[in-house]
Amino acid sequence: MRVLGLTGGIGMGKSTTATLFRRAGVRVFDADAEVRALQAPHGRALPAIGRLVPGSVHDGVLDRGMLRRVALSDPAIIHGLEGILHPMVRRARERFLQRARRDGCRWVVLDIPLLFETGAERACDAVVVVSAPARVQRARVMRRGRMTPEQLDAVLARQMPDAHRRRRADVVIETGLSRHDTVRQVQRLLRAMRAGTMATRARAGRKQT
Repeated sequence: MRVLGLTGGIGMGKSTTATLFRRAGVRVFDADAEVRALQAPHGRALPAIGRLVPGSVHDGVLDRGMLRRVALSDPAIIHGLEGILHPMVRRARERFLQRARRDGCRWVVLDIPLLFETGAERACDAVVVVSAPARVQRARVMRRGRMTPEQLDAVLARQMPDAHRRRRADVVIETGLSRHDTVRQVQRLLRAMRAGTMATRARAGRKQT
């Protein structure tokens, strides 16, 4: 089984790209969805989050707005949240890979925003980075209406710069032109994966599958 890592900064089009893989029949592990499940009402991460940020959890429900405000203003809270969530997500990822191996999947996708930052690329045979110009990225995030410009700046300051991701990628998918162009790039990649011509490379510390 081969593992394709998929990553990119906020607003770069990673979720759209992951959806294209799913529609093509490739199994995708969604790290963001796993985090949302862990933070859902009575989710497994809530007791630890409540201890880390008193007052952020009420009757088994997370106050996401409060947690976001506190986290963006205090790096120690961000590190604490990562210490809670990352191990849980990693265990879910391993369960996903085990099921895929058992089911005989040829390729799977790990959709992980912090792929490089958490070292998850070591589990991948190749890495795809989804990228768009900075102005397109900002416009996409602002249209969502969930962040102020200042909050977006704080998020971007914590993420690996796009140029660094691109340098570490095996494949870069450009999403700044049109959806049709993004679809075309993903389809080309899928053809290479199915034909066995997708270039892979050994990565230090990678677990064999």
